[in-house]
Amino acid sequence: MAFRRRAKSHPLFSQEFLIHNHADIGFCLVLSVFIALMFEVTAKTAFLFILPQYNVSVPTADGELVQYHYGLKDLVTILFYIFIAIILHAVVQEYALDKINRRLHLSKVKHSKFNESGQLVAFHLTSLIWCLYVVVTEGYISNPRSLWENYPHVYLPFQVKFFYLCQLAYWLHALPELYFQKVRKEDIPRQLQCIALYLAHIAGAYLLNLSRLGLILLLLQYLAEFFFHMARLVYFTDENNEKLFNVWAVVFVVTKLFTLTLYILVIGFGLPRVENQALEPERGNLFSFLFNNILFRMSVLLLVCLFQASVMWRFIHFQLRRWREYWHEQSSRKRAAAATAGAKQQAKPLKRDSGYHENGVVKAENGTSPRTKKLKSP
Repeated sequence: MAFRRRAKSHPLFSQEFLIHNHADIGFCLVLSVFIALMFEVTAKTAFLFILPQYNVSVPTADGELVQYHYGLKDLVTILFYIFIAIILHAVVQEYALDKINRRLHLSKVKHSKFNESGQLVAFHLTSLIWCLYVVVTEGYISNPRSLWENYPHVYLPFQVKFFYLCQLAYWLHALPELYFQKVRKEDIPRQLQCIALYLAHIAGAYLLNLSRLGLILLLLQYLAEFFFHMARLVYFTDENNEKLFNVWAVVFVVTKLFTLTLYILVIGFGLPRVENQALEPERGNLFSFLFNNILFRMSVLLLVCLFQASVMWRFIHFQLRRWREYWHEQSSRKRAAAATAGAKQQAKPLKRDSGYHENGVVKAENGTSPRTKKLKSP
C-alpha cells in the first residue's frame, strides 16, 4: 500500500502559529489604536519631548525666519533623546560588536576596549558627517567672519539647536552606560573625565552663545577621535598593523593647531570688535560684555593654551613610549636572530675516524686494520 507523502508547511503559515498569535496580533492592533488616540490628545506634550522648543520668528529681508533659543524645556527634550541614545547603543552592541567579538576571541581587557572604541567609532562618524553638513549648509566654513559677526548668536537655526541637544543627550547617556556595560573600576575615572570635558565644552558653547565656534571645534575633535578609535579597532584585529596610528598622529597634531588658531582668532581678535557689548537679559544677551574685558579674554586664552599644551604633552609622551616599545621589540628580535645564527655556526658535524668502512669493518688508509694485534704466546 502506497503512502502519500505529507506536504510540509512553512511554520509561519501553520495552524498552530496562527491560533497562538491571533491574540498577539489583536493586542498589537488595539495598542496601535490606543497610541494613536493618545497621541492626538497629548500631541502638545509629545512635541515637547521630540522637537526643540522656544521657537521665534525673526524678521529678515526675505520675510520671516523661524529660529530657536535655549531654556529649561530643553532638559525634557534632552531626557527623551537620552533614552533614544541608550536604545541605539544597545542595537550597535548587539548586532555589530558582539558578533565581531565572537570571531576575534579577545581577552576581557581587549573586549572592553574593543566595545568602547566600536561605539565611539559609530558615534564619531555619524556626528562628523552631521556636523560637516551643518557647518557647510550654514556657511560657517566659507565665511569665517560669521563665527564672531553679529555676536551674541542667541537665535539658532533648527539643525544647529537639534545637533547640540543630541550631543548633550549622547554624552549624558554615557553615564548610565558605565553601569550597563560593566566597565572596569580602573577605566571609570578616565571615562568620567572624558565625558565631563565633552559636556563642559558642548554646554559652554551652547549657553555662552558660541554655537558656531563650538561646531567647528567639535568637527576637528571628532575627526581626530575617529581616526584614533578606528586605529584601535584595526589593532585589535591585527596586532602587527599599526599604520593607522601614524595617520591618527598626523591628524591629531593638525587638528590641535587649527583648534588653537581658532581660539586665538575668535576670542582674541574677533569678539572684541563686536559692536553690541551691552548686558541685555531680555534679549538673551548675557555674556557678550565679558569678552569686552581684556582681563577676561586673556584669562580664557591662557586657560585654553594651558589645556592644549597639556594635551600635546600627553600626546608626545604617548608617542615616545610607543616608539620606545617598538624599538625595544625590534632590538630583541635582532638579538634573538643573532643568537640563533651563532648557535647554528657553533654546531659542527662530528669528526669521523680516518679510513673507510669495508663490510662493516673500519680500515686504515693503508689497508691495515686500526685495531692492535694480539701476540700469540710461545
